[in-house]
Amino acid sequence: MLRAHPPLLRELVERCETMRQRMACNGSAEAARQLEDVAYTLCVITGTGRLDTALSVARRQLIDAMAQQQPHKR
Repeated sequence: MLRAHPPLLRELVERCETMRQRMACNGSAEAARQLEDVAYTLCVITGTGRLDTALSVARRQLIDAMAQQQPHKR
């Protein structure tokens, strides 16, 4: 399975969380559009169709990427 570059995934997850907070605070049309854009991109990159699933997949991929970067202890 193809995986997105971890820094890109991290940025998208952070943007999504930021946009969700903005929507909760003011619910502006601009915040809604930005959330829709980042949600769409995250869904495409993770191969999912729902934002909550995309976030879960992205977070799992980030955890896996971090684990692969850690040196193996013997």
